[in-house]
Amino acid sequence: QVQLVESGGGLVQAGGSLRLSCAASGRTFGSYVMGWFRQAPGKEREFAAAISRSGGSIYYADTVKGRFTISRDNAKNTVSLQMNSLRPEDTAVYYCAARSGPFVSRTGSEYAYWGQGTQVTVSS
Repeated sequence: QVQLVESGGGLVQAGGSLRLSCAASGRTFGSYVMGWFRQAPGKEREFAAAISRSGGSIYYADTVKGRFTISRDNAKNTVSLQMNSLRPEDTAVYYCAARSGPFVSRTGSEYAYWGQGTQVTVSS
């Protein structure tokens, strides 16, 4: 089992940047595929980015590709999401999630472990 704690959210103007971090407990962080999802008010949760256990495979939603970068440090049990060129439509609660197994997934229901979320607000 793994526990996840996100940090780094906040208020930023359009065009600005934020870096989200997710700290994981436990000694088996490297065995989990990690993902970032987001949920805007009144909308369903959506996939943003995911990274394989080794970091060798990375996937992005089309809406964030070219602006967001996911990375992980297995030695420090952390996964990060660097968000650049932020837009008002990026406003959401961002969640870090972990799933067992080797395959990277864009589907939230395939992730068993979730953090509490961190709010990102982008003003126009």
